[in-house]
Amino acid sequence: GDGLAEYLPFCTVEEEQQAREQAIADQMRLLRRELPQLLKKLAKIPDPRNPRKCRHRLTVLLLYGLLMFVFQFSSRRDANREMTRPQFEANLKLLFPELETMPHADTLYRLLCDIDLTHFEDAHIAVIQHLISSRKFRRYLIGKCYPIAIDGSQKISRDWLFDEQALQRIVGEEKIQYYVYILEASLSFHNGMVIPLLSEFLEYKKGDSERDKHDCELRAFQRLIERLKSYFPGLPALLLLDGLYANGPVMQSCDKNHWQYMIVLKNKSLPSIWQEFHALLLRNPKNRRTHTWGNRNQCFSWVNDIEYEFTQNGHKYLLKVHVVLCEEKWQIVDKSGEIITQTARHAWLSSQPLNRGNVHERCNLGARHRWGIEAGFLVEKHQGYYYEHAFALDWNAMKGYHLLMRMGHLFNTLARFSRHMAELYCTLGVRPTIAYIRQTCSGPWLNADHIRAIFSRPFQLHLE
Repeated sequence: GDGLAEYLPFCTVEEEQQAREQAIADQMRLLRRELPQLLKKLAKIPDPRNPRKCRHRLTVLLLYGLLMFVFQFSSRRDANREMTRPQFEANLKLLFPELETMPHADTLYRLLCDIDLTHFEDAHIAVIQHLISSRKFRRYLIGKCYPIAIDGSQKISRDWLFDEQALQRIVGEEKIQYYVYILEASLSFHNGMVIPLLSEFLEYKKGDSERDKHDCELRAFQRLIERLKSYFPGLPALLLLDGLYANGPVMQSCDKNHWQYMIVLKNKSLPSIWQEFHALLLRNPKNRRTHTWGNRNQCFSWVNDIEYEFTQNGHKYLLKVHVVLCEEKWQIVDKSGEIITQTARHAWLSSQPLNRGNVHERCNLGARHRWGIEAGFLVEKHQGYYYEHAFALDWNAMKGYHLLMRMGHLFNTLARFSRHMAELYCTLGVRPTIAYIRQTCSGPWLNADHIRAIFSRPFQLHLE
């Protein structure tokens, strides 16, 4: 009935039980590996509840919330209905003995309304800091830098003011709409692995009320990079940014933080830089490289050390920037069977000078994988994480659910790209694999002795 027989052909019940036990143990061993440190961080969060009325420990509630998103439940009601069933509850307690009691989804909601969410972020970042310090990502770096994509995405919109912090805009015929918009940062590697890092909510109160300006993505960007720098002070980073960020203050901020960048340069952006690029390219005909990447024939051309002057707060500043243009062609077969040649053109501002040796890595493996964060949004919106479902309209609780969702996505991504799970994810697909694990947890498949034996073996995370 679950459509898995075609992909996982079991001959006996014992075979199926063994495979299901191994899959759920492998998925959860990764979470269990980080759990002691994670729970230690979460335990430090000040508990806003009345201690006399607390039935569940704070860490139990937050682990329950994290598992809601690891198992990809679509709503609080959905999680409540399944996770409190006797069999599911028994299996969860076997996998996570920390869950001494199984809370109700509304108990978590009430906690999230009042809790200090900065500690959530600390716990999330601690997991990534641990992965970085144990050099799990070293094969995917760009010029020895960690590629970090930053982009914004809308979460929800409503026709009524559901919270004072919601942004507002006019849609249609003078109709006011209230919405939530978040600037996200993710590690975006060229193997397709996208690791959620930080979320910066745009909030009405953070706008400039004196000049009647709403909070905006560029203002949120400055807040986000301050937090990024405080969490990763010495991290060699390569920021991957879209055309909105092609401006002097952003490039200056990156230079100040000793971060590299690759920023999309649109045709009509920064005309003085484009003018210099075309003029200097004629004098530097050697700054070209042709390259075949996949089915694409590419021609790169670049100009280094273009001077760019800009004004901010009445002061003039001068930056040196480097520009690269990629023109490419590839062939496709249309519906009628005819071969058609497609073309595309991309340009980027680079913090580092370009040359024949680094242009492929910086552009194809770095800058182009900015799309990874957009692909991550699509996964979170349409492939099981319910990004656009608020889970709560209380502002603090909504942020809390969002941060738990991003943490759940982090653990599922690590499982998907880990050597011991990659084949299963590749065979079934991402959502069916998580559904398979969830079904296993809801049925009488797990033998306590077998699970404890698997958990007792040493576990080392190897990423594909």
